[in-house]
Amino acid sequence: MSPPPGDGTLPAPTLPSPPTLATVSEMARWSDDARARNQRIALVPTMGALHTGHLSLLEAARSRADRVVLSIFVNPTQFGPKEDFARYPRDLRADVQLAAPAGVDVVFAPTVAEMYPAGHQTTVRVEQLERAMCGPFRPGHFAGVASVVCKLFNIVRPDLAWFGEKDFQQLAVIRRMVRDLDLRVEVIGAPTVREADGLALSSRNRYLSADERARARGLPDGLFAARARFAAGERRAAELLTVAEALIHPAVDRLDYLELDDAETLQPVQGAITRPAVLAVAGFVGTTRLIDNVRLAPP
Repeated sequence: MSPPPGDGTLPAPTLPSPPTLATVSEMARWSDDARARNQRIALVPTMGALHTGHLSLLEAARSRADRVVLSIFVNPTQFGPKEDFARYPRDLRADVQLAAPAGVDVVFAPTVAEMYPAGHQTTVRVEQLERAMCGPFRPGHFAGVASVVCKLFNIVRPDLAWFGEKDFQQLAVIRRMVRDLDLRVEVIGAPTVREADGLALSSRNRYLSADERARARGLPDGLFAARARFAAGERRAAELLTVAEALIHPAVDRLDYLELDDAETLQPVQGAITRPAVLAVAGFVGTTRLIDNVRLAPP
């Protein structure tokens, strides 16, 4: 046998990519087959452009399920007319290759026409929660999110579904929708995955220039400073917001909001924190809109 080239190390084996299904009927048939075998199904819904945060959701899903479904769908109904739907990064082949080592069994990647066929006119709304936080700045966004996630739940019929806590309002909307509509799925929120300097991982981070990327660290720095003050005993909402704003304000070119809200109702905390809360920020660094948050829970 001839010796291997180079230093003698063999290349790491390449895992086969999971199959990709493009139609609702294929996905439903796959799910029905898994359920007939009494297999526990987990779903991780994404818009693609996978990063380490997505992979951590897939690995967590694998730990609790027999079969893991990754959905990749850039959903047009959650983008406003001046938002980045057209330039949102899309590379299905790269995403599918990344998904294989995380233990994905199948990728559901439908087209827009498949998800919204001619004549589609039904929308799911979570009225109060969608008006909070990002709601005034992204009208219609959470109706688009709730509608597409409801469709995915009905198509895949998962037992479990994973979402990142970075999109905290999205997670709250989906949990409320599941409760209100009696959907048989357990919704699990996973902690925000961050880069080494604290910036929350996001597909949109790639839009930042080097200078913008450096300034963007002000968002997590402000949140972490307020969280440290909270850990030291501060409970006054106004004081915690002041601490965060001191670092966040110089970092952003436009601040949409910096809020300290009740973690369940998303209503602003008045006075002192007595229940689990979320300190959340949304703002533009250059032309890129970034969101982030930290949880504040009294003992």
